[in-house]
Amino acid sequence: MKMNYFVLGTNNIEASTCFYDALFEQTALSQVLANERMTFWQGDDKDSAFAIAIPFDEAPATNGNGSMIGFSVGSADEVIRLHQKAIALGGSCEGEPNQRGPRFSAYVRDLDKNKLVFSA
Repeated sequence: MKMNYFVLGTNNIEASTCFYDALFEQTALSQVLANERMTFWQGDDKDSAFAIAIPFDEAPATNGNGSMIGFSVGSADEVIRLHQKAIALGGSCEGEPNQRGPRFSAYVRDLDKNKLVFSA
């Protein structure tokens, strides 16, 4: 079994879509679908996808305490680049790029305070 998609909630689909479109520039993830409630990005392998969505129940989106989405990005330089870019796009730092155990990783929160990790 392997994971095939992740969805994070947002309260502002336009701002969140702009954040992730810019963040995913120069990566294998490309936007493949967008509507008034949800935006999807998919990798070259077509086996995995990432999405943001306004919650189906129409209640405000909230970030999960202890929840985190991880992106394996291939190199320490790419970890550093994506960490810096996320912060420049309005995200916040949750852990500077550094060696942590066997992986080089960095942590950020997006515009809705969802926690992301980039690792190599």
